[in-house]
Amino acid sequence: MNEKSSPFLVLVAAMLWGTTGTTQAFAPEAAHPIAIGATRLAVGGGVLLLVVLFTREIDLNHWPIKTTIMASLCMAFYQPMFFSAVSMTGVAVGTVVAIGSAPIFSGLIEWLSLKVRPPQVWWYSTFLAILGCLMLFLNKESVMINPLGIVMALGAGLSFASYTLISGSLVRNHSTLLVLAVVFVLSAIYLSPFLFFFDMSWIKSFQGVAVSLQLGVMATGVAYFLFAKGLIHVSSSTAVTLTLAEPLTAALLGVLLLGEYLSMTSWFGLCFLVIGIGILLWAPKKPIHQLDH
Repeated sequence: MNEKSSPFLVLVAAMLWGTTGTTQAFAPEAAHPIAIGATRLAVGGGVLLLVVLFTREIDLNHWPIKTTIMASLCMAFYQPMFFSAVSMTGVAVGTVVAIGSAPIFSGLIEWLSLKVRPPQVWWYSTFLAILGCLMLFLNKESVMINPLGIVMALGAGLSFASYTLISGSLVRNHSTLLVLAVVFVLSAIYLSPFLFFFDMSWIKSFQGVAVSLQLGVMATGVAYFLFAKGLIHVSSSTAVTLTLAEPLTAALLGVLLLGEYLSMTSWFGLCFLVIGIGILLWAPKKPIHQLDH
C-alpha cells in the first residue's frame, strides 16, 4: 500500500465507524449498548481469525506478547468506557469529550514517549476538527455534566489514542490481519463476562444477526483492517485526527436515514470538520520511520 493512499484508508475506516450509531438504532430494543460492543468485537475478531486461518498468515515467531496484550487491553477498555460515558453524560458530551480528546492524547503521547513533535499543520487541522465536532453536537440535546461520565469519556479517548500508537508499531512489523485477529479475539475474551450480565436473546432474531454482522464485519473487521493498513505510513496523531470523520459520517447518516435535524451551528461544525480533515489529507507527508523504535 503506497504512502499517498494511506490517509484515505484511515478516512474510509472512520466513515465505516460512523455507521455504528445508525446501525445500533436498528438493533432490537433489548440490546444493551455494552452487549452490542462486546458482540461487535467477538464477531469482528472471529471473522478476522477465520480470514487468517484461510490465508494461512500465521507466523508467531518473535511475536511481541506484551505489546499485543497492551493493544488488546486498550481496545477492550475503550468499549465500556465510551458507552458508559454516553449513558452518564448523554450522546453529545460523551462523544465530544471521548472523540475530541483522542487526538490531543495521541499528540501528547507521541511527543512525550517518542520525542516526536506533531507538525504545525496537525495543530491547525486538529483544532478545526475538534471545534467542528463541538459545534456539531452543541445543540443536539440538553447538556449533562457528570464528573464520572467525563472521566469515562477521557478514559475512552486515552484508550483509543494508546491503541492507535501501540497497534501502529505492531502492523509495521507483522501481518496486519494476524495482528488484528489476535488483538480483537483477546479484547472479545476480556469483555465476554459482560455477555452474562445482559439479555442476549436479541441476537437470535434476524434483526439482531444483521446488526451484529454489520457492526462486526464492516464496522470492525473491514474498518480496523483499513485503519491498520493506513497506520503503516501515517503517524498515530494524524490518524486519530482523521478519525474525526466518524461523527461527521454519523451526523450525515442521521439526517439522511433517521430523519434527524441539524441546526445551522451544526452545519457550520460539519464544515469545520471537513476543512480540518482536508488539511491533513492534502498536507505534505513526512516519513514516520522514527515511530518504529
